[in-house]
Amino acid sequence: MDTRWKPSVTVAAIIEKDGKFLLVEEHTPEGLKLNNPAGHLDPGESPAQGCARETLEETTYAFTPEALVGVYLSRFRREGPNGEPDEDITYLRFAFCGALGAADARRTLDHGIVRTLWLTPDEIRASAARHRSPLLLPCMEDYLAGRRYPLELVHCDPSVTT
Repeated sequence: MDTRWKPSVTVAAIIEKDGKFLLVEEHTPEGLKLNNPAGHLDPGESPAQGCARETLEETTYAFTPEALVGVYLSRFRREGPNGEPDEDITYLRFAFCGALGAADARRTLDHGIVRTLWLTPDEIRASAARHRSPLLLPCMEDYLAGRRYPLELVHCDPSVTT
């Protein structure tokens, strides 16, 4: 097979405050789902920069990544409608924890995001059927286990951002 495999790179913020985690509820083809503030890495940004941008867009909160929680790989498959090709996407996720700043009252939530909410770990575990990504729970569990790696672990060559 000559097709080159190219996973989709995503970034996610694992944000905990007072024993609760910040999640977003968003519209998907499968209905309303829960996820970490997360999204695709854009051209010209490092994973940490992408995570800060996605968090702001999806929650209106400023976010400063301070540590890498982990790097995760998952595969998503969905049957295509009316004979269209199936979707088969592999996601490579960089999950960061850090400092949550203030909400920007001038911003609105990104398209498709219904609301933000704060849930306890037990509430997140109990809502697994509503998770958009199978990586939501492992990211939270790794955070709770104290996994933190320096941001410098992800080297971003200047050619990416210039």
